[in-house]
This record gives sequence, structure tokens and C-alpha cells, in this order.
Amino acid sequence: MRLASVARGVAWRSLHNVFTNPSLLIPQLAFPLFFFTAFAGGLSGVSRVPGFDFAEGYTAFQFVFVLCQSAAFGGVFTGFGIARDFETGFVRRLLLAAPNRTGIVLGYAVAALTRWLVTATFLTAIAFAVGMKVGGSGVDLPALYLLAALVNVAAGLWACGVAMRLRTMQAFPVMQFPVFLALFFAPVYVPLHLLQGWIHGVAYVNPLTRVLEAGRSFIAGAPSEAGVAFGVAAALAVLFAFWALRGLRSAEAAG
Repeated sequence: MRLASVARGVAWRSLHNVFTNPSLLIPQLAFPLFFFTAFAGGLSGVSRVPGFDFAEGYTAFQFVFVLCQSAAFGGVFTGFGIARDFETGFVRRLLLAAPNRTGIVLGYAVAALTRWLVTATFLTAIAFAVGMKVGGSGVDLPALYLLAALVNVAAGLWACGVAMRLRTMQAFPVMQFPVFLALFFAPVYVPLHLLQGWIHGVAYVNPLTRVLEAGRSFIAGAPSEAGVAFGVAAALAVLFAFWALRGLRSAEAAG
């Protein structure tokens, strides 16, 4: 089987399983909506904190975080699906049938990205429905979604590498916890300059901080740190691509 054929088959099967199974599809849409409602609505008073100067308002400020969070968790949930496919024996059969096994990793990555695009469309529609203000135009908003897409790819490849090594659904906490920490040790509720103490130091060196800061600048229509943010996101994607491929070698060796 050629690389493209393997990738297409894996992606189609993964997407078919999600979009025909309400128990998988509904949480994919509901969780980001829950976080968006809780953060943008329940914490909107944070925008009155002295020094909070995000002109587009707290809804837009939190939308960027929830968009990136949905991208990252979308990749992680695909890793959970890979682990489930190992437990059912599907991936082991595929490893025997596909000479070009790199297509397996590629197929799951394509499925993760496609799943997230559906979630992002739903989340964006809700955000505009509740009156989110956007200052960005032209290339600004596409740049925001491209940045989040790179986060999705990186998180999906991270989870894929874990799933390929451990090959059990019990590995889900290992996939999720580092991503969860990276997200919530970034400037989630207020801009970076308003954080104080140790959390400011951690957030400053957190690579996802650059992604969030650039994403918020895109939605505000005043891009900043774009090159650094895209460089960080792309570097994470490349790093975890090697991680996932090494995991694939581990799965091949384990039979």
C-alpha cells in the first residue's frame, strides 16, 4: 500500500468512527463550548482589572485560548483513538498489511486536524453569535487559525508517539497531562504582563505563551510576535513528528 493510500484509509476510518458515534462527537463539540462559556462569560469581570487593555474585550481574549485549547485537546483525543485501535487489534493488522507504515502516522494526523476544523468552525460560529468583537482582517484571522492548526498537529503527534509506545487506553493521562500543564501555565485569564510571582516566570518561558500572545494580537488586528509564535509551533510539530515516528518503530518492534 502506498503512503497516500494508507494515510487516506486511516484518516477515513478515524473520522468515520467519530462522526457516526455521538458519544465521541458530542464531547468534541461540547467541551470547548463549556470552557468558552465558563471563561469568557463567567470570568468577564477580569477585564476590569487595572492594566487589562485588550481592546476587543474579554470574549475575544478568551476565544483565542479556547481555540488553541480545542486544537491541542483534539490532537490528544486522536491519540486516545490510536490506543483504542491497538487494543482492538486494528493497528497491529495494519502494521502487517502496510509496507509504508509512515502513512499510519500521517493518516491519524490528518484525522486529528479534520476533527479540529469541525470543532473550530462550531466554536467560531458560537463566538460570533454572542457578539465577539474582532479587530483583525485580511491575513490576520487566517493566521490565527493556521497557528492553532500547528498546535493541533503538534499535540496529535505527541499523543501518537505515546500511544504507539504504550499501546493501551490507560496511557491517556500520559498524553493529556503534559498538554494540560502547558496550556494552563500560559497566560490564560490575563495578559502576561499582569501575572506575578513564579507563575509569571513559568509562563514567560512556556512556548505556548508565544502562541497565545500572537493569536490574541491577530484577533486584535495588531500582529506581534508572529514569527516567534509560528517558529515555536512549527518546531514543536517537527519535534513531535520525530517522536511519533520513533514510536511507530517501537510498535513495529513489539509486533
